[in-house]
Amino acid sequence: MKICLISFDFWHYDEHIVRELKEKGIEAYHINIGAFTHKNFGARIKNAMSKVFLGKNLKHEKRQNFIIESLRKIGKQDQILVINPESIEEIVHEEIRKSTDRNIAYLYDSMARNPAEHILHYFDTVFSFDHEDVKNYGFEKITNYNYLNYSPSENQNPNLDLFYITSYDKNRLTSLSILVERIQLLKLKFEVIIAGKKSWKNQLTQIFDKKHINIFKFRRKNIPQQSLPTLYKNTKVILDLMRANQTGLSFRIFEAMALEKKIITDNQNIRNYDFFDPENILILNKDFSNIEKSFFEKPYKKLSEEIYDKYTLDHWVTTVFKLK
Repeated sequence: MKICLISFDFWHYDEHIVRELKEKGIEAYHINIGAFTHKNFGARIKNAMSKVFLGKNLKHEKRQNFIIESLRKIGKQDQILVINPESIEEIVHEEIRKSTDRNIAYLYDSMARNPAEHILHYFDTVFSFDHEDVKNYGFEKITNYNYLNYSPSENQNPNLDLFYITSYDKNRLTSLSILVERIQLLKLKFEVIIAGKKSWKNQLTQIFDKKHINIFKFRRKNIPQQSLPTLYKNTKVILDLMRANQTGLSFRIFEAMALEKKIITDNQNIRNYDFFDPENILILNKDFSNIEKSFFEKPYKKLSEEIYDKYTLDHWVTTVFKLK
């Protein structure tokens, strides 16, 4: 069987899908659009000038051509999975459709954030992690997946009570400013990493009291995905704050599952999943006043093997590609 994955894999989650397919003996390919870059500095300047003066993004056009050229090289596929297909032009979707017997889409952004109605007719099956989109559009429901190796909590010795890593997002950081007050009253050890430009640090002073800024660490670049397990192992609880217009579960939930970490989240929908247990997952109320120190002091309650396996990458791949 030949299966191809097409995606903008900026965070390196999608490469795990390809690896899993290959481990199952499948001839798997990855057309990683996000890895396509300008050849040199001159090409970057040319693209910048084109966007300013002609309103044309040459890099975007070259990425579309890159997909078509890559498909021609690998030939007809039994199945193609396109992740977040809304950034791909319709003319390219026509080529993708002709290149496979079964064309699949997975949306792990909500339709409210990234509308995709205009290209959904190219797909035999559309999967979504967003509860509201599944209900409103009739998509197949599937969550993100647990791609990490299992690491039991008793083999870890965390120094922090709570940890959060995020990019700059004003809505989430406004929520965080309320949370910080509560955490400090409870005298818990809390650390936040914000990845992005240094100028964002100045913007944060408008949201946070200056006395709270010290709990934040700033990075110009995103933290490599392979470094996340080490950071998460150093905490008892992982914080998960939702993006606007999204109800699906982030990868943090499944990374926490593999590392047996508790979760504090503002995602109310998490209570509808079979792995939800109030001993492991605290759903924040509106003013965050329900955070109690006892939640951090009690040990993680282990999941049953049946539930844990349901959210593994192996199960995800088997379900999406109908391998059984």
